[in-house]
Formats: sequence, structure tokens, C-alpha cells
Amino acid sequence: MIKLHDLEFEPFIDEEEINGAIDKISDSLNSEYLDKKPVFIGVLNGSFMFASEVIKRFKGDCEISFVKMGSYEGTESTGNVNTLLGLNQDLKGRDVILLEDIVDTGNTLVEIDKILKKAEVRSYKVATLFFKPEAYKKNVPVHIKGIEIPNKFIVGYGLDYDGLGRNLTQVYKRKETKMTNLVLFGPPGAGKGTQATILKDKYDLIHISTGDVFRFNIKNNTELGISAKSFMDKGQLVPDEVTINMLNAEVERNEGANGFIFDGFPRTEAQAVALSAYLESKGTEVHAMIALEVEDEILVERLLERGKTSGRPDDADEAVIRNRISIYYKETAILKNYYQKQDKYFGVDGVGSIHEITERLSGVIDDLMK
Repeated sequence: MIKLHDLEFEPFIDEEEINGAIDKISDSLNSEYLDKKPVFIGVLNGSFMFASEVIKRFKGDCEISFVKMGSYEGTESTGNVNTLLGLNQDLKGRDVILLEDIVDTGNTLVEIDKILKKAEVRSYKVATLFFKPEAYKKNVPVHIKGIEIPNKFIVGYGLDYDGLGRNLTQVYKRKETKMTNLVLFGPPGAGKGTQATILKDKYDLIHISTGDVFRFNIKNNTELGISAKSFMDKGQLVPDEVTINMLNAEVERNEGANGFIFDGFPRTEAQAVALSAYLESKGTEVHAMIALEVEDEILVERLLERGKTSGRPDDADEAVIRNRISIYYKETAILKNYYQKQDKYFGVDGVGSIHEITERLSGVIDDLMK
């Protein structure tokens, strides 16, 4: 175990496995580029250790440049990545191998792809030591991959945490906090609110309802609440950034909790990705999306019955109820697909007594906590 700044990291990939991956990458490059005098481009700062090992193993003639991404036009920053700082060679007609320490989001690759195509290279391939398939959603091909890893925060072998850790000869991942974080979904009338209350008490979790968080921030005139209200007053949707910052602040207020039940969030894949990134920065993750599944006709019947006593007009109009259910399915389909790809989606039968449904939900959560 090591500590860098305020975070603890535990061993993840040892030096032997890293060297084995570099040997494999180098064999592939020697086989294809031995007589082509390629140009190797290492993207700083992270790739320096990986690039040096690849170059040492390459048996033919080659050139090497270490570059950084730049966003300058003259002496003024444009904010758009459009140049490779440190690149001195004319790449026109050359075979280029881009050496990356890690490929996750792929944002850098997209920009370098444009730059190299504009430079009229004859060919280029991307070789990366580490690759995160869960995080990579871009269309730029990653041709040679050393070690595929889950979407975890890692340091070592060129990778850093706020400047520290690059010199480590093996790779460490952030020590994960033992938490249980659930995204709870259910269509109108499924009893999600009732179950959230029971589960938070049973497992000592913090229940974070988007609606409650919005009301708290607006009522207390917090900076985020004032920002959200300014959009709502104009009849506009509150931007994801504001909503996410509210949820993040709520998690921060409950630091040290056993876990969270997120209710009403995320609603879009972008929000799900943002939540994942935030929890990863805290050394944890969303462990499951659990959705209560109830047939439409039962939901309509439940809500119409509830409407007799709730006083809510949207519980008394069948057309409105069916529209609410339809909207729920459209939203949930996107998230269901997102979490299914990670094997984190669990559908639970929402028909039966409150106790029976709680037992089914508990079965899923108990398995997650093993």
C-alpha cells in the first residue's frame, strides 16, 4: 500500500506483467515496421517510460519525438487542441506509431487523429500500454493494446496522481472504499419511495432523492439552488452540470457513509457517466441499477386508487398516468442499456406485499455485498 497526497493506492499490475505486455507490443511493431523507418510519437507526460522501453526493443531504424498537445495560435491560446508541441519532423508520407501510456476517454486520440491526417502521413497506428474498454467510446481505432483494465484510477509507470507516482515501476489502483451504491428505479406507482425508505434503514445507506436535493438547495438559496431556479423560472431544463454538482455536494456532506441510494438520478447516459467519474474519484462506484418491474395495467390501477386520497391531479387522470409511465420507460431504456453493458442491471418483480418486494430487493443487495 502507498499513499500519494491524500489518497491510498494498492498494488494492481506488477512489473513482470508490464514488461510482458511491452515485449508483446514490441514484437508486433518489429514484425510490421522493421524496414520502414517509422516515426514513434510519445505523448507526454505519461508515455515516457513506456515509449523508452518500446524504443529499446525496436530492432530497426526509427525516429522518436515526444510531444504535448497544444492549443495555440501565435502566442494566444485558442482553447482548441490543434497542434503537437515538440514535433519537429515532417510527417508527410511517413509511417507513424503513436505511443500512449493509457487510452480511456480517447479525447486526445480524436484530436491527434485530425492532426496526423492533416499532416498527410502514409499510415499510423496507435499502441497503448493500458486500455480501458469500458471508458473508450470514440471511433479512432486503437490497434495495439498491452493490458486491458477496468475503469479504475491507476498510477505508476508514467501515470500520476497530481504529479506524484510516475516513477513507480509497477501500477497501483486507488484503494476502494467499501461502500454499496445503488441507483434505484421504478415506474410511477411501483412503490420505489416506500422501498427506498426501508432499504436505507436496513442497510444504513443515505437516500439521495433528486427532488429533495433540488428543494433543499432552492429553499436555502444555495449558490446551486439559485442557479437551478434561474433555469426553472425560464421554463428551461436545469443543465446536467448543476444537477451533478448538487448530487456531488450531497455525497460530500455524507462522507464516511456506508453507501448511497440514488433516486431519480441519473436520467441520461451523460449523467450516468458523470456519476461514475465522480464516485471513481472517491474510490468507489455504482454497484447496481435496481429497477422495480410492474405491468402497466397494475400501475394504472394503483395510481388511480392512490389518486382518491393523495389529492394529486396526475394520479386521477388515466391519460396522464399512462404518459408518465411511457416517459419512464423511454428514460430507463437508455440507462438499462448502459448498466447492462457493465453487468450492473437488476430487474426485480415489483408485485406483491411490501415485505415480499423488500425481500427480493434485499436478495440482490446481499449478493452485491458478499
